[in-house]
Amino acid sequence: MNRRTFTLTTGAALLATWMPTSWAQGWPDKPIKLILSQPAGSGADSMARMIGDQLSRRLNQPIVVENRPGGQNAIGAQAAARSAADGYTFYFATAAALVMNSYLFKNLPYDPRKDFVPVGMVGTVPFTISVNAGSKFQSLGDLVAYAKANPGKLAIANEGPKTFSGMITRLLAAQLGIEVNSVPYASVSAGVTDTVGGQIEVLVSDVPSVSQMVTAGKLRPLAVTTAKRIAGWDQVPPVADTLPGFNYAGWIGIVAPAGTPSAVVQRFNRELDVVLSDKDMAARLLAIGPMTDGAGTVTQMGGMLDAEHSRWAKLTKDLSISPE
Repeated sequence: MNRRTFTLTTGAALLATWMPTSWAQGWPDKPIKLILSQPAGSGADSMARMIGDQLSRRLNQPIVVENRPGGQNAIGAQAAARSAADGYTFYFATAAALVMNSYLFKNLPYDPRKDFVPVGMVGTVPFTISVNAGSKFQSLGDLVAYAKANPGKLAIANEGPKTFSGMITRLLAAQLGIEVNSVPYASVSAGVTDTVGGQIEVLVSDVPSVSQMVTAGKLRPLAVTTAKRIAGWDQVPPVADTLPGFNYAGWIGIVAPAGTPSAVVQRFNRELDVVLSDKDMAARLLAIGPMTDGAGTVTQMGGMLDAEHSRWAKLTKDLSISPE
């Protein structure tokens, strides 16, 4: 290799290394799109807009929330996955979209592992087992005793077999050794209404969806699905008191289309962490959804996703659940 060739080659390599960093220094110079799979007015929509508002102030560009609901998250996830990896599209994603769907659906129009890169966590969403305030069940033990004495008669409302609450229902039945009647609802709000009204006995749902009715004394939580008690619900024991090691919670994270410049991902992660680390923001989020400990690092989120995939792969195998 002559000196001129070496100089050109070296210069090209240095330019390739310099360009992403240099380009990222000018990012963002136009509005950023934040796609989510839930409809306008939903809890996730409120969270995304709250966070987006604060991020837009830090980045000096509007954060435009784009709702793409439907298809068990597939519509929104596909739209995000097919977006340009230019640092101007991010996906506000659920555990179902990034992990669970891989083991429940055969023909997803996106690949959760290949189509996205991790950016940062938003928070975890604990789930609970609740009953009508007038229910005869005073504890999880009461519910289990009834179910064992009356196989198949205990009706448990959830959002369907391929949702987080539906999977929790199946997992609880399997690990507790009981046979239940899992009743799918089109929405968690409909399940809450029927449980409050006494049309169904038990509800498995995320905590935010029932917190108002619990506060009003119309629902009584028997247990939470996290390993430990949660803030504000200190009187409610975890399922782990009955099933040691039981620890399941929904979560929300932000990812970007694969190929998004690393410098942009790292910058977005840092700004997200600042927003989520604000105590006022954490309290506002907790009132409608997740418990947050900040965004964490990109590497930490990547490790969490790997661990979640391993766990749900084993869980669905243990429950003999095949993608359909």
